[in-house]
Amino acid sequence: MLKGNFPVEKFASLKTPFYYYDMGLLARTLDELRAQLSRYPDYRMHYAVKANFNPEILKQIAAAGLGADCVSGGEVQAALDAGFAPESIVFAGVGKADWEINLALDAGIGRFNVESLPELEVLDSLAAAKGVKASISLRVNPNIGAHTHANITTGLAENKFGINYDILEDVIRRALELNNVVFRGLHFHIGSQILEMDDFIALCNRVNELSERLSRHGLPVGDINVGGGLGIQYQHPNHFPIADFATYFATFKKHLAVKPGTPVHFELGRSIVAPCGSLICRVLYVKQGTSRQFAIVDGSMTELIRPALYKAYHRIENISSNEPEEVYDVVGPVCESSDVFLKAAEIDKCHRGDFIAIRSAGAYGEAMASRYNLHQLPEAYYDWRR
Repeated sequence: MLKGNFPVEKFASLKTPFYYYDMGLLARTLDELRAQLSRYPDYRMHYAVKANFNPEILKQIAAAGLGADCVSGGEVQAALDAGFAPESIVFAGVGKADWEINLALDAGIGRFNVESLPELEVLDSLAAAKGVKASISLRVNPNIGAHTHANITTGLAENKFGINYDILEDVIRRALELNNVVFRGLHFHIGSQILEMDDFIALCNRVNELSERLSRHGLPVGDINVGGGLGIQYQHPNHFPIADFATYFATFKKHLAVKPGTPVHFELGRSIVAPCGSLICRVLYVKQGTSRQFAIVDGSMTELIRPALYKAYHRIENISSNEPEEVYDVVGPVCESSDVFLKAAEIDKCHRGDFIAIRSAGAYGEAMASRYNLHQLPEAYYDWRR
């Protein structure tokens, strides 16, 4: 089995489970991302902070010149603390509390992605109280499905996100009437872990159709934010360590009809940080069941909930062993039957004390960790090798 290049000799003194971050891979990913963006001068990238808000990760992404996409006041503050320029921060979310809006107004962020008419009017009122004007994009629900897990689709009419396609014109007219918001553009997002470019083409077609309709009715379109959603190859992290940014951006360049000079905003998260992170666990016990063999590790759904929550796949490697592969259900110690990382995993033979790497866990891993069963939150180890 081809495995990642882990400094296993340094892990013996570390308390497991912990998150391992390949900062060299993150740097190479950011280099590739910027190289692709340089081909499209009007494209703007905002890193989706919800994917991973580890302070060291955020600092590296901010230093690379990306903006930030935030969905809470806490994320706005984390982005500011990490060095993101306030004007590069966009703030989305269906349920922004007053304190969160006020924090963002005080910071002078670049854009609020507004998701409903009531939010628009509250934002106008809070901005008026401060004597400022808030730049906004209206998040449109385009009623487009994506080929991904049902729990991470966001662009269908039945989802809670965005403004219904049919009432958008009325909401734009209302935004233009208000004194303390400035309409700047439209915002879209159809889901996450999307690998089929046809989904993004469908989004482009819907944006083009909507832009043409608004223009016919004498309404402004402004700039376009297409959200994020680009997926990664969870099955093959060693063969495909960097997401296919080239095809992603080329798809929008070919299919999205915007006037020259119109900014197009993107909000990638998973595709930037997922490959650089792994959850490192130790084998506690190898247990033979009636018909299955279990590798019981000290990591669990409290450190990485995605397999339990979405049935998400993560490649698993025994990085301590070079023995022939055996088949295991890799499970954690939490008192839930769903605390399973992978069933029927073919990995090198396991022994008590072996180190297990659960790959491509840099997105929605540490960020979603909890203290269920009174587990401690995982710490992080940073590998700065290039």
